[in-house]
Amino acid sequence: MVNILAVAFAIFLIFGDTVKAYSAEPPFKIVIGHPVAQRVIPLLIAQEQRFFAKHGIDPLLVVFFRPGPTMIASLVSGELQIAYINSTPVIGAVAQGTDLKILASFTADRLYFKVVARPDIKKPEELRGKRVGVTNIGAGLWMNTMLAFEQLGLDPQRDNIKILAVGDQASLPVALEAGAIDAAIFDPGLAAQLRAKGFSIVADLSRLDVPFPGIGPTVTATYLRTHPEVVEKLVTALVESLAFTLSPRNKSTVLKTLMKHLRITDLAAAEESYQEIVLFNRKPYPSTKGMRSVQRLLALQNPKVGNLKVEDIIEDRFVRKLDQSGFIDRLYATYEVK
Repeated sequence: MVNILAVAFAIFLIFGDTVKAYSAEPPFKIVIGHPVAQRVIPLLIAQEQRFFAKHGIDPLLVVFFRPGPTMIASLVSGELQIAYINSTPVIGAVAQGTDLKILASFTADRLYFKVVARPDIKKPEELRGKRVGVTNIGAGLWMNTMLAFEQLGLDPQRDNIKILAVGDQASLPVALEAGAIDAAIFDPGLAAQLRAKGFSIVADLSRLDVPFPGIGPTVTATYLRTHPEVVEKLVTALVESLAFTLSPRNKSTVLKTLMKHLRITDLAAAEESYQEIVLFNRKPYPSTKGMRSVQRLLALQNPKVGNLKVEDIIEDRFVRKLDQSGFIDRLYATYEVK
């Protein structure tokens, strides 16, 4: 009997970990859509640093070069489970009867773009009568551009500014360099690269403190209702990724991720993007103030948008749970984030 027990114990020591591994719950497989932008850095970091895996999720990240209506349609059809997107197309879709919920907002809730123009244009007022590029009319970048005009004292109709839709964000710098447009707004990193080529920085929108909703995960109400445990794991992984991203000791990793995914070749340009990233929301509650800015402009095109209550689109219970439990504060202490 003693020998049998000894053999059984030895077998357990050898194969115990294997049995445990096979009996563990497999990670949830989901598909997450996102645009190409520095604002999605917590999502990319969560994948590269395996925070999703740590919290029991196995995501496939899919890039959308036209992230607005296309991503919303893919979310509603079930091709995506999560859309990592700003609230502009979400508000428009909800006004049309689609039941969507915004879970969190990881970026600073304000405009941070720079207005870049051809070399001979030096001041905002010199944009009058010029061609300004956006991705698509009604999309997030168009919304940012319209808010920028308001703050700069410009009116496209009065000032004869032609708004041209050039397609995806990758097409904007190409169109500017080719002379197809005279100006557009860009992320700080890309703006720095264009400035190095001789283009003018006409305005820095981050200095204007214009409220605008950040970017974060959005789901359908049906998916939220049927898979709340997956959504909670997702938000938890992203919150830990945010803490990692904001930690000064991880700056080099964040810069490398930025340069790889945004195809930034100049370290100084990547540094400009990083300086905006460190201003991201410490506690990623969605901003109703920023969403109302979007609602006001969208209502000019679609009166139904004006009847929405933006608070009903927000579902921040997972962020709130992490916050009230002290989880977020403990993360920042661990990662030495001030």
